[in-house]
Amino acid sequence: MKPFVFKQFNVAQDRCAMKIGTDGVLLGAWAPVNNEPVTILDIGSGTGVIALMLAQRSNAEIIDAIEVDGDAYEQSVENFEASPWGDRLYCYHAGLDEFVDEIDDRYELIVSNPPFYVENVASGDVSRDLARQNSSLPFDELLEGVAKLLSDEGRFATIVPYKEEAQFVNMASDLGLYANRITRVRGNEEAPIKRSLLEFSRESAELLYDELTIEKARHVYTAEYVHLTKDFYLKM
Repeated sequence: MKPFVFKQFNVAQDRCAMKIGTDGVLLGAWAPVNNEPVTILDIGSGTGVIALMLAQRSNAEIIDAIEVDGDAYEQSVENFEASPWGDRLYCYHAGLDEFVDEIDDRYELIVSNPPFYVENVASGDVSRDLARQNSSLPFDELLEGVAKLLSDEGRFATIVPYKEEAQFVNMASDLGLYANRITRVRGNEEAPIKRSLLEFSRESAELLYDELTIEKARHVYTAEYVHLTKDFYLKM
């Protein structure tokens, strides 16, 4: 399998159960860096694509990632080392629970593209099933980890199925993490909303909503989607 080629870096993904998809690229392009974070954490890095996008978008001195799957961890490390920002990127082979127990650092930006599928769906590929299923990183465990690792002024960004949005926001608020910005995503103008991009902080502020439509027609992208991803995709 050939690497996925972006404008400023390449991502090998032949050893990762979950390949690069629209969700990860959306989150990497959408996550807030306007507060100029010095420290960033990517929970469940997979190929490392989100951390790499944030390295391109920011001047963060430390961009840590954690990945529990051995093959994905090794691939993430290789992708980091091959990138222009290898001196700022570091991947830990760990689950979130053990990382929280061992790390005293706090992060100014935390991102995660978490597993979605709550139902047990068996594809016959154990690594892929674990990468896709919520049981490998339940939302409550993710949020509890973020609540411990996020700095006082920090931001947390994630992407979840639209049907999970309200529950996720409520679970976060119970832990003192408040939704500040939500972008709801649909594939095309006729399609239902499928995903929610969520930004949280420890400050309860006015919640800003907007929507993003990806395509006007098959492979004809909206101006908003092009604007969001043009620094990364070759053909944008």
